[in-house]
Amino acid sequence: MKVLLFANTDWYLYNFRLSFARYLRELGYEVVLVSPAGEYGTKLAQAGFRWIPVQLNRRSLNPVKEILFLRQLTHLYESERPDLVHHFTIKCVVYGGVAARLARIPAQVGAVAGMGYVFTSRALRAKALRPIVRTLLKSALDQERGMLVVQNSDDLHDFVRADLVSKDRITLIHGSGVDMSRFLPRQSRTNHGPLRILFAARLLRDKGLYELMDAIKMLVDKGLELDVMIAGTGDAGNPASIPDKIIDQWRTEGLANFLGHVSDMPSLLAKSDVMVLPSYREGFPKSLIEAAAVGLPIITTDVPGCREVVDHGLTGLLVPVRDAASLARAIQLLALNPQLRKQMGGNSQQKARAEFDQEIVFSKTHEVYAKLLPLKTRHPHQSSESVLVTSELKLHYPH
Repeated sequence: MKVLLFANTDWYLYNFRLSFARYLRELGYEVVLVSPAGEYGTKLAQAGFRWIPVQLNRRSLNPVKEILFLRQLTHLYESERPDLVHHFTIKCVVYGGVAARLARIPAQVGAVAGMGYVFTSRALRAKALRPIVRTLLKSALDQERGMLVVQNSDDLHDFVRADLVSKDRITLIHGSGVDMSRFLPRQSRTNHGPLRILFAARLLRDKGLYELMDAIKMLVDKGLELDVMIAGTGDAGNPASIPDKIIDQWRTEGLANFLGHVSDMPSLLAKSDVMVLPSYREGFPKSLIEAAAVGLPIITTDVPGCREVVDHGLTGLLVPVRDAASLARAIQLLALNPQLRKQMGGNSQQKARAEFDQEIVFSKTHEVYAKLLPLKTRHPHQSSESVLVTSELKLHYPH
């Protein structure tokens, strides 16, 4: 049986869905990966997967180019004839959903982290696009063998309330999970050196980086010693990307050490004391569940996605969104209380093991597949009685 995974960047497939692709391959599926071309495409191929580049422009609004892309995607689906297509992010869900219907693909799954720019922005362009995207999205999801997967309960309620999808066509699965064999418990530091703060995300305005830098300035002015590490890069395809000149200014002021892209996150997390992500909204942030897995206390905002990772006062602290002063107070509290950090870190690690293990996510996602796929297209070694049993297995494979 063939499954096709389509995302808006090869970076996303490599960093968030490669382990799941391996899981499917271990179950006996043929897995095809599709995304725009990028530097991670060769890495996907090196991992043993067939990767097909397509000409999707995330920011394009040119109707001619968009129609041409939809035709290209439809022809690709007709040529590949997958039994199920799994689309990630709103634009891929919309375009992939339409292409899947035109190509008569038996089943499709859409996965989104929030409603996206078109439904949340107040900009005139977004408002103008909203009716079109709504119609296309409902068309893509309104089929017998289709399902939308969201990452937090707020998004589930928002999609249903907006009448974008019916209750029986949407399900909640927490993110992409964390590999517990890589992100191992760390040793908590209890000395009185500078607090090592880690921010790990794309350098976007809506990740709360401006508020973090403002909070750091407040604390430095108070004489508090901090060692701030920023792991991540900008995103040229995202209008919220922070300009290089601002990053250079922060670097010149000595507010933080900008590390760029970090491939070895377990090692970086092991050197950190606190994870901070003052985001405006998330789906289910992978950086936070990785931090939880190694036993870091977490400071994040009380917004959808983030608040489902942290139990306030137990595994970390929740602060109001866009509030640098509250963020500064939370950082100061943990900076001055190493034993509290240790206690919260231990609780955080226990929560991660119980709720965020990627095997849980894989199993739930495979259950969705099993419900959507016609019996004749299920894995040849699966009987109808064994479909749900297989999804309970914990498989181990090389990384």
